[in-house]
Order: sequence, then structure tokens, then C-alpha cells
Amino acid sequence: MDTKHVDIAIIGAGICGISSAVHLRLHCPDKTFVILERRENTGGTWDLFRYPGIRSDSEMYIYGFEFKPWTDPKAIGEGASILAYLRETIAEYGLNPHIRLGSAVESAHFSSQSGLWTIKGVRNGEPFELTANWCFMCTGYYDYEKGYLPEFAGYDDFKGTIVHPQQWPENLDYLQKRVVVIGSGATAITLVPALANTGAAHVTMLQRTPTWMVSRPTEDRFEQRLQHRLPAKLAYRLIRFRSIWMQQTLYKFAQRWPKRIASTLVSRVRKQLTAGYDVEKHFIPPYKPWDQRLCLVSDGDLFEAINAGQVEVVTERIERFTEGGILLESGREVPADIIVTATGLLHKMMAGIDIQTDGKPFVIGTKIVYKGVLFDHTPNLAMWIGSGGGSLTLRADTVSTFMCRLLQHMERTGVSIATPTPAQPIEKTEYFIVSSAGYIQRTLDQMPLKGMRAPWRLGPNYTANRRLLRDGPIDDEIVFSNPVLRGDRHSSDRPVH
Repeated sequence: MDTKHVDIAIIGAGICGISSAVHLRLHCPDKTFVILERRENTGGTWDLFRYPGIRSDSEMYIYGFEFKPWTDPKAIGEGASILAYLRETIAEYGLNPHIRLGSAVESAHFSSQSGLWTIKGVRNGEPFELTANWCFMCTGYYDYEKGYLPEFAGYDDFKGTIVHPQQWPENLDYLQKRVVVIGSGATAITLVPALANTGAAHVTMLQRTPTWMVSRPTEDRFEQRLQHRLPAKLAYRLIRFRSIWMQQTLYKFAQRWPKRIASTLVSRVRKQLTAGYDVEKHFIPPYKPWDQRLCLVSDGDLFEAINAGQVEVVTERIERFTEGGILLESGREVPADIIVTATGLLHKMMAGIDIQTDGKPFVIGTKIVYKGVLFDHTPNLAMWIGSGGGSLTLRADTVSTFMCRLLQHMERTGVSIATPTPAQPIEKTEYFIVSSAGYIQRTLDQMPLKGMRAPWRLGPNYTANRRLLRDGPIDDEIVFSNPVLRGDRHSSDRPVH
């Protein structure tokens, strides 16, 4: 029998949904919850994307969960290994009975009268409805149904096959085919060498602008020595601490001395390519390092494929598609049998779910985020999303810890509704994630806001954010109350401190 009421409804069974559920099991074992997942499988991104070579874009010691060591010797996780790790976590912590696959949530409406969310949707073709005290939005930030595709002139003229990585055909035959991959982000940098090394006749990486790249070995000897000599959990904690420190240090250096970091990155790329290669044209972006995330090149595989003549990088704008390939603005035509449009994601917050509070639509582009988790004047709604710096999983675990602390506090004080409310008006705001990345810039109207002061501002520094969410005050600038129908001894017109 399907659950009709739970304490927490978790929407999404990817990394964030799994993280939140495990933390509830560990720290709030008396709370009931359900995980509603639209797709027929768990794993989120790692179940959706099936293109060749898919892997993590950061070390698994910081992409893995804090509570479950990553024990694979490869620090850069392959897609199948990451998916197995996520499903192993689900089984290990007994989450399967709580997961409702094929459950497409369509609406979530909150009533102050009852203090409950009413969640409606369709599961396996049949409508469902349940109520929950809290709604945990673990839906990610992009549209799972389709990726971003620019309007290319002559798109329908091309006689070959056009593929977007988000809808990769299971049996796509690219053996001995000429493949053009449009893009230079994390997907393209993973896909291009994988295609070249598994049978494509030739691969062209066609980019409008370059991307900052850094090469990293798949396996690290120092990390492997720690894993062999220390207990798994201790080794994982030490390696994780080292990886976080290195990532944060690089980010800080890039913000403070961008020219020096840029020079170092260019120098390292130059050393991995043959003498005379035009690094300036193809590997120096028009923006500073970390204005967008650095792309990780595993074992330098992209550079090796370029040196071997398997891959050509072309930096130029597209004029149009032709019958046999792509015509560039310079007049050159790049021949292709297959064109892969690795052109990015479509930004879609909260999975497009109709959210309302007391009959008023929730418009995310007008909301100010509280500690990077909750929303101003919005009761019992939490969001799991990256903040622009560091691994998503690091962020997911700190948010999950904060939410467990908040639930414990509410249990102790006998309240059931938490509504973030600024003690003073927040007059100046900016977008929650500040980035020049295309998928952010294209849909800024869907991006929530952050203020210029705590607790309405969250920066990209993981260590500072972790300290705030794990050890900082739990009730600053939150109004706590109980449902009107129950009476309200704890309600207040001002924040409870």
C-alpha cells in the first residue's frame, strides 16, 4: 500500500536525494520519509547519461559521500562505477523500501491551516496524492527530458546522424566514422578521447571558445598507499581532507591571482602537446580560471589523442550545417558522418513542479535563499543544489546535516513550521550562482537570489559553508510556528533567536 502521509517527501533519487535520506536514517531515525523519483531507475545524472567515456569531473574522494568511502582505485570515477556506488549506498542504508520509482510529481501545495504539503502526481499512469510536513527538493538544476540545442542554420540539411549526449542512442555505430563534437565543456572533453580510442575514424572537437583544463591522473600513488596501509574509513577521511584542501586552495589562488594561475594552466597544457601546437588559440579562454569550472582531463587522454592525430581541435564559429558536415565562418567545411551536439544543458529548477504556498505561486526567481537551503517567507521547503564552487556531493552532505539539525531543533521545541523571514529588509541581492556558464546565463530568470549578509548569503568556500551549516546557529531569522488548526502557542511575528 502506498504511503498517504510522511514527515518528509524527498523528490529525486539522485545524489542529493540519497544523501538526504541517509542523513535522515542516521540522525532523525523517527522521521518517516518517501523518495519520489520520476524515472524508472535511481541514480539521477548517472543513470540518465550513457555516452562513451562518461566519468566524474572531480575526484571521487570529494564527489563521494562523507559517510561511505570510495574504495575504487580510480580517483576519477567511471559512470558505471559511480552508479554502482550510489545503488550500493541505497541498499546498504535500506532506502529501497522508501523509493517510489516512476512517480512524476506535478504539484506541491502548502497550507498554513494544516501545516502540510499536498503533493500530487502520476505514478505508472495512475494519479497519486500524499501529504508531508516537509518537501525536500532534490531534483537537480537541469531538464532531464532534453538538452540545450542552439539554432543551427541548415540543421535539417545534414544527411548523417545528429546526437545529443543527453539522449545517446544505445547502439550508435561510430566505428570508422568521422565524428564532430560541438562543445568544449566537461562532456565534450570526456567524450572526444573516448570516441577516438574506441573506433572512430577521426574526431573533431569544434568549439566556439576554449575552456580552462587541468590534467589529473586517474590513479594517485599517494592515495593508493594510504588506502593499502590504513583502515578504509580513516584513509578516506585523510584523502578527502587533502582533496578538499587542494581544490579550495586552487580556487582561492585563482580568485586572487588569476593571471598566475592562468599562466600555470597554459604551461601545463603546452607541456602535454607537441611543440608548435597553437595553445593560445585552442586552450586559452576569454575568461579567468574558475569564472567557470575547470575541466578535468583524465590521464591527459585528450592531449594524447591530439598528439596521435586522432583528434583535431577547431576553434571557430559555425556558419551552417551542410549535407556532409559543418561549414565554418572562415569558409572551411568540416566533414562528418556523425555530429554530436555537446552544447550544454537546459536549466530547470525544481523540475518544473507547480509549487504554491497558501494559494500563492512560488516564483523561484524572486526568492532569496536562506543559508543556501531554504527560501524567504516560504515554509518547510528545502533545496539541494550546488553553490558554484566544489563538488555537488560536498554540498549535499552539508545541507543534509543542516536539515537534520533543524528537524531536531523543531522536535525539541514542539514546533512544526519553519519560515525563514529576514529580520530587516534585504535591499540588495544577486543571483545565487554567479557564473558566465551558458546554461546559467540563458535562464537567469529561474535562478534564486542571495543577499549581501548572513544568513542570506552563501559563498563558494566549502569550509566556511560547512562550518555555518554544521555548527552555526540553527534558528537565526526563522519564524517558527504550528498549524492554525492546532492552535499556535509557538507562533511569533518576529524571528526566534
